[in-house]
Order: sequence, then structure tokens, then C-alpha cells
Amino acid sequence: MRSLLAVALVAACSRTPAPADRGTDYCRQRQIYTSVPEVPLSGSAGTTIPAHTFSIVARDPVTGDMGVAVQSHYFSVGSAVTWAEPGVGAVATQSLVEKSYGPKGLALMASGVAAPEALAQLVAADKQSAMRQVGFVDASGHAAAHTGAQAIAFAGHHVGDGYSVQANIMGNDKVVPAMAKAYESTPGDLADRLLAALDAAQGEGGDLRGCQSAAILIVSGKKTDAPWNERKLELRVEDSADPLHELRRLVGLGRAYDRVNQGDLALEKKDIPGALAHYEAGMKMAPENIEMKFWVGVTLASIGKVDDSMPLFRAAFRDDPAWVELVRRLPKAEIIPNTETGRAAVQRVLNEAR
Repeated sequence: MRSLLAVALVAACSRTPAPADRGTDYCRQRQIYTSVPEVPLSGSAGTTIPAHTFSIVARDPVTGDMGVAVQSHYFSVGSAVTWAEPGVGAVATQSLVEKSYGPKGLALMASGVAAPEALAQLVAADKQSAMRQVGFVDASGHAAAHTGAQAIAFAGHHVGDGYSVQANIMGNDKVVPAMAKAYESTPGDLADRLLAALDAAQGEGGDLRGCQSAAILIVSGKKTDAPWNERKLELRVEDSADPLHELRRLVGLGRAYDRVNQGDLALEKKDIPGALAHYEAGMKMAPENIEMKFWVGVTLASIGKVDDSMPLFRAAFRDDPAWVELVRRLPKAEIIPNTETGRAAVQRVLNEAR
């Protein structure tokens, strides 16, 4: 069920309008960009894009998790700025972006080069370093940043204990200090603190041009041969009137699905009480999410808890009759066991939950 829920998480993402209390001036209207000439890094075949923005890279000293978060007035900023590898580090590369700072920086840190030296090596090799802005943090908590002399004002960075914040084309010079203060003073997990830093930046005026996209990427501090299993949170808002509000919504939804996934893991270990507790917690975190209710109902029915599954199926069937048809298809796919007991459970659901 975990793979199905992962698909559902993507499918459930929808655009959320800006909160009414922020007012119409919270983000300016999107503007048209002029094209940017090709400015390749020495030895690189790539081109730069104008991802002028504010971002943070950080390592959680308690869990070892590392992450990067960003907002910008540029379409799909996360696809260019955010880079991270479990057990290695995190990178934000922005201003006139050279994407290779991401993979090259992570490769250097993976080889044992500390973040400050890794960044220094790449900056020294970059003929266009004056146009770049980059933040690095490694798995040991070493952080570093670079703001080129040609980054558009207000531009600057601050390197703290295990983190770096950086920003350019800001409305004023208060943004970077506000980000640092928010990250250091906010309680909660790494995602909470990264989001707080972004909110603080926007609260001081943020990007001079307004808002458009945002992203957050968090990986574990565990170095592994299966890094895809250690990406804890990876969410992007490509185009929104209020990307930070939408990013927070997605983080909340992601946490809800994570609790359901934890329930699946508990179920694999035959810990039914633990699984049910996780399922209940996840659904309380996203009470309007029908997809989640449906698949939790399927899981309950598949382990013989048909009575407990009925309210969840009823909610799904009221939402859309297509869920009824999907239930019919589950035994053949062995999602609900294709046994006499499993087929009887499906028939009971179809008879009583509609």
C-alpha cells in the first residue's frame, strides 16, 4: 500500500489560494522575465537561469537530517536550487544558477571534503562566480556560503551553527537576519524550522518581485547504498499566488501520509495495535482526505477488520462511486486476498457500505 499512497500524495496536491488575512499585497503579481544569456561554468555545458531568491540549508543536530528550503519569484525554483544526498549534505545554488554546484558539491562532500572547502573549490573554478549565490552544509554540520559581488541587491548570507541562509533581490537588508533568527529560535523538527525561516523572510518583504514557487527537500543523515529510501521530504510548489502557504499545506499532508506509511510498516511486523494507532493519527491530520481513508479501509478489510473499515468505505463511496468499482478490482490484484475470506469481505463492503 505504501507505493499507492505515494502516488496518492502527488495526486492530492492542489493549488491553495493565499490566506485572506495576508491581503492582496502579500505577493506581487507575476511579471514577464527577459531572457538571460548563456553563461556556462568553466568546463560545463549547462546554462544559467535567473533563480533570484531566498533559501536555507541546514543540518538538524539531534537527528542528523539535512535539508534545503527555498522560495522565489521564478517558476519551479526547486528544480534548480535544491540538492541533497543522505549522509552527505545539502546545497542551495541560486542567483544566476549554475546547477552543477549541486551534484559537484555533493560529490566533493561525499568524498570527505568539508562543506567550506568544497564550496571554495567550486567557486575558484567558476569564471562567473561573481554572479552566483550558494549555500552548503555537510553531514558533520559544517556550513558555508558564497554571495558573488554581482548578485543583485539586497544580497547577502549568514552562516550559523549547522546552517546557512542566503538571499538576493530582496526588498531590504532585513531578510537574511530575520531568517537566521527564525531558524535558531523556532521549536520543532527540521521542516518546521526551515519553513519558519522562509516565512520570516517573506514577513520582512522577501523577494522584491513577489512570490511564485517554493520547495523543501529533507534527507536523513544516514549514508546508504539506497539513498532513495532516505529522502524524508521532497515537495515543490511550481507556481502559486502564495507558495509558502501551499508548501505548508503539502508538508502537513506529507506528514499525514507518513503516519499511514508507518502504520503499514507496523502491520508488516504484525503490530496491529501500533498500525491502527498510526492510521488513526494520519487520518486525524488530514480529515478531508478521501484517498487516505479508502486505502486504510482496504488494509483493515484485508486483515479481517471489516467492521472497522466500513465507515471509511462509506465516506469514500459517498465522495465518488468510482471507489466502488475499485473495490471490485482489488482481489484480482491481491490487494485484498483473492481467497474465499477476502472475496467475502469485498462482497460485504459492496453490500453494506454503499
